[in-house]
Amino acid sequence: MQSNESTFEVFSSLGKPVQRALNAHRVTSLTGLSMYREDEVLRWHGIGPSSIPKLKQALADHGLAFKS
Repeated sequence: MQSNESTFEVFSSLGKPVQRALNAHRVTSLTGLSMYREDEVLRWHGIGPSSIPKLKQALADHGLAFKS
């Protein structure tokens, strides 16, 4: 299980629009992010196709993935 610090570090390395989109959807952890499908996240304002590989890698690094 990741610490709050590692989650903060993961999200802080993303662009501000991505951070705002995650915040707007109350996603504060990678576990929270894993509750969404990739196509859902892609529809959020501020998240573009180039953000998805970074999010996927962050999830994979912590043994998680987008919802199927």
